[in-house]
Amino acid sequence: MPQSGLRPHDQGMPPVLNIIALATFAASLSARSLDPVLPHLADEFGVSIAGAASLASVFAFTFAIVQPVLGAAADLFGKARLMIGCLVLLGFASILGAMSTSFSLLFATRILAGIGSGGVFPIALGLTSDLVGPEKRQVAIGRTLAGAMTGNLLGASASGLIGDFLGWRGVLAVLGGLVVLASIAVAAGFRGAALKHPPRTNLSALKHGYRTIFTNPNARICYSAVFVEGCCVLGLFPFVSSFLFELGETSLSVAGIVIAGFAVGGLFYTFTVSRFLPRLGVKGMMIAGATLVGLQLAVIAFGPGWKIQAISLLFMGWGFYMIHGCLQVFASELSVEARATALSLHSFFFFMGQTVGPIAYGFGIQNVGKIPTLLTSAVVMIALGMVCARLLRQTRPADAGAT
Repeated sequence: MPQSGLRPHDQGMPPVLNIIALATFAASLSARSLDPVLPHLADEFGVSIAGAASLASVFAFTFAIVQPVLGAAADLFGKARLMIGCLVLLGFASILGAMSTSFSLLFATRILAGIGSGGVFPIALGLTSDLVGPEKRQVAIGRTLAGAMTGNLLGASASGLIGDFLGWRGVLAVLGGLVVLASIAVAAGFRGAALKHPPRTNLSALKHGYRTIFTNPNARICYSAVFVEGCCVLGLFPFVSSFLFELGETSLSVAGIVIAGFAVGGLFYTFTVSRFLPRLGVKGMMIAGATLVGLQLAVIAFGPGWKIQAISLLFMGWGFYMIHGCLQVFASELSVEARATALSLHSFFFFMGQTVGPIAYGFGIQNVGKIPTLLTSAVVMIALGMVCARLLRQTRPADAGAT
């Protein structure tokens, strides 16, 4: 019996995955919502672009640091209930952010939003992994990712459009309201999914789970790799709109379209993973994905027009999720008893990378220039794919016999 209390279907994908995908969709709406409007937000509060980019960093940092706590809480008290509560927090934090009268208040609301978002996506991955066996897990996770990518796509593109008409405050208010409505729909959906059995995990099992996770040789590779991913790829996003401003493209809608290209690439991955995985294998997926990301970072470095940048980000998103999806599956197999904890730690390191990324990019761009900074990231990503393909091995969790 999975710890979540859900009954997996013996054949095919459980319908409850659609509810999980809705949850990730709602949580992802506001994740990148401020990126297209950062230049206008910076003007209103009189801060630099690098200062405004700190909103992305604090969101990611808060998301990261709550992972060990939320992952353990999910294993102890139930994944679905915690996920719904975090959705509500995320929605109201966004609405409060729209009413901020100072940059410091807005900064505080992004901390709350990071906590709320931190309790949705990794727990959704844990639920998905509980429901589906390892042989179908990457495809199932792809469906969960589809919800997240659709949310990222609509959140980024809609925020640019809304920003042109209602400003950045309108962006947070509208998307925050949608998240609250989605949380109600998700709660109603889970009510009919037989979530009545309490989890049997206890503190002793959690301690054993942590030992299981960190004695697995794949753990340090997975967690290090997603940290580098977050830094090199997601750390770039707060600067995309400023790059476009340098080219004379001041429309927030254009910035939203360009950033949304990454989410389109992620959706393309979810539609193609079942075809490419058997042909390339896990190692081939990681190498091909990382190489594709590196090439697109090199393209962005030389500042092409916005249409080329949108296409480049599409390919970057496709390549990113080719390697990231593989890493998620490896992370899901670090432990069975503490799977939510393992995946939350995965998110912790990923979002710590997103915390460091904007800071590193800002330092690099200011001190050595845009082109050398992005080309360095490109080389790092290509090397990452090679290292992961060489070192990661399919292993059975040490506590697999417990379930």
